[in-house]
Order: sequence, then structure tokens, then C-alpha cells
Amino acid sequence: MRRSRLRHLGLAGLLVLGSLTAVGTLPASAADAPSASPSAEQPASTGLLDAMRHDFGLTRAEAEDRLAAEREATDLEPAARRAAGEAFGGSWFDAGAGRLTVAVTSDASPSTVRAVRATGAEVRTVRHSARQLDAAKARVDRLDAPTGVSSWRVDQRANALVVDVVASERADNDVRRFLEEARRSGPVTVRSVPSAPRTFAAGTVGGDPYYTGNVRCSIGFSVHGGFVTAGHCGRAGAGVSGWDGSYIGTFQGSSFPDNDYAWVSVGSGWWTVPVVLGWGTVSDQLVRGSNVAPVGASICRSGSTTHWHCGTVLAHNETVNYSDGAVVHQLTKTSVCAEGGDSGGSFISGDQAQGVTSGGWGNCSGGGETWFQPVNEILSRYGLTLHTA
Repeated sequence: MRRSRLRHLGLAGLLVLGSLTAVGTLPASAADAPSASPSAEQPASTGLLDAMRHDFGLTRAEAEDRLAAEREATDLEPAARRAAGEAFGGSWFDAGAGRLTVAVTSDASPSTVRAVRATGAEVRTVRHSARQLDAAKARVDRLDAPTGVSSWRVDQRANALVVDVVASERADNDVRRFLEEARRSGPVTVRSVPSAPRTFAAGTVGGDPYYTGNVRCSIGFSVHGGFVTAGHCGRAGAGVSGWDGSYIGTFQGSSFPDNDYAWVSVGSGWWTVPVVLGWGTVSDQLVRGSNVAPVGASICRSGSTTHWHCGTVLAHNETVNYSDGAVVHQLTKTSVCAEGGDSGGSFISGDQAQGVTSGGWGNCSGGGETWFQPVNEILSRYGLTLHTA
């Protein structure tokens, strides 16, 4: 399958770096990502529309309308955030209304509310500002989490700090103590999840984008000079081979835990292109930018094990406590499934790169949730430039 794809792409000069995955990214938060120009209006591919019809139960017209509404919400969010100022309480895409919703605190002035509405966003009044909730999360980040605590994040729609706890560990004394301390930091809601999250690296098998020693992972996005991927897939200095066993390049930088990102140089006859693989489910997709999709927006993931799957953005800036004890900060949670070997693969919303797969729980047979490391943080950390069409 991969060989025939490369022969086809080669006619257009698109010998992907091992081959890129997925369709459609934060030093401090998604809001801190480098600014980008509004995404160009590009017609959605038939494959992408078919995937949304299958995964979301939409008609073709409904899928087209949703993608257009999500692009509009993504483009206006920075202006709405600025208009809210200190009263900003968070933002998300409301799929039912097809609009961006912006929360403002109850003490916001009438002029502030009018300014937010003038951007085109819906307004919801909340008790806590985003700054207050982020400060509460930062205090929880300093706690020592037991393995029964899966993750924690600011839920902007709930206007609270949400802590996920493995259901079977809810009564554990260490978990209860953690929750008591967390509640002293701010408003906390506890949610039960069926199992602890894990990273998605895997042992060596054939037909995959790249290998590091006996570990198989997936390529994320092309950058000028290489590609970005997950940090737990390899350390700086480690060599990387491609799907065909040939040498690609070397991990130039890697961070895990705390973060989960890395970048790999590309050489030895390999080069980069702004392409994400659709694995036959959708057509291979061009990457045109890295505007951050809001909570509630649709998002798709491509990886070397489970190929193409879609879902929605559930939260930004979540701290995840993986089952091996590794804690990773500032991840984005999604309802998309993944499995071993998908680590490092692409998350994309429309034609906008979002991030690289870190880990999750569940699988693509029974469902689950997956986190990704936002791509804009990786670009900023290493001074990289995303390769775009």
C-alpha cells in the first residue's frame, strides 16, 4: 500500500518524509500560539466530508456548513478574547448553534459584553475568569498525582477545573487526598474514566512511517529541515529509519516527560512536503497553517496503526498523568481513538495542523480519548517553520 502510494506521489515530486499522517497545535496555552493569517477558504474533499458523515452522522450539506462555521470561529476567537480582556472566561465552538461562544465574568462591564458580541461571538456569563482557573490549575500541577488520577484541565464550558479519576481507584486514599488538595486550589469537578492513559509507541512491525531502535511511531508534520513527532518516541541523537528501512535522519531535540514533543532532521534522499496521509479513507491532505481549533471543533487524526479517525476537541491545556508515572503538561484532549504505534502522528482540523499524538486510553474498536501536543509549541520551542502548501 505504501509503495504504490509513493510511486503515485513521486510523479508530483511528493516523496514524503517516511510519509506524513493525518488530516484536518503552545508555550503557555493554545491562546499563546504564534499568530497566523485566517485560513483560506478551501473546498472540503469528498473523503473528508464522507468521514464527517460517518463519524458525526451529518449530511454532506451539514458537514460543509460545520466546517465553514468552525473556520469562522477559529478566525474570530483572537479578536473576541481581546475584546473580553480581563473578564475573559474561556471560549468554545458550539456545534449546535454553529458559533463561537465566549464566556465573560459576571462583573464585566456592559461595554465589554457589547464588544465581544460585536465580534460575532455568543456571550455566556460565568463566575471565574480564565486567568483564575489557569492559576488554580497551575497550583494543582505542583501536586504529586497518584496513578489513579488520570488528568486534569480547565473546562471552559463548566467554568471549573475538571479532574479525571480512574473509576476503580476512586476510593483510593492517595486519590482522595489529591482531590482534597485540588479542591483547595479552586472549583473542582471530578469525572470517572474507565482506565489510565498510556502512550502509543509500539514494538517494531513492518509498513510503518519510522522506527527508532525497536520502537515504532508515526510522523507528525513536515517542517523545513525535518518533521515533528512525539518526544517519548526517541531521545536527541537517536537515529531514525523510514518505512522502507532506509536512514532518514536524527532526533535533533526531544522532551519527555513534562512535554511530549521532538523533531527529527531529514536527509539521505528524503525530503519534506506539506501532506498528511488519508490512508485511503480520505484523500491525502495539504497543510495550509496551524490556526488553533477551539474546544468543540471537529478534528481528525492519522497514525500508522489505526490510520484515519475523527472526533472533537474536548479541552486545551490539560495535564496528563500517564500510567507509567510520566506527567505531561499543556496537552489537548480529543474524543478521537488511537492505539500503539500511532504516537507522534498528525492531528489536523480542516487544513490546519493542530498537534502530534501523545497518548490516551481505549482503542479504535471500543472507543476512547486521545491527547496531542500542540504543534505551535513545538515550532516555538525549536525555532521551526511549518511546511505549508
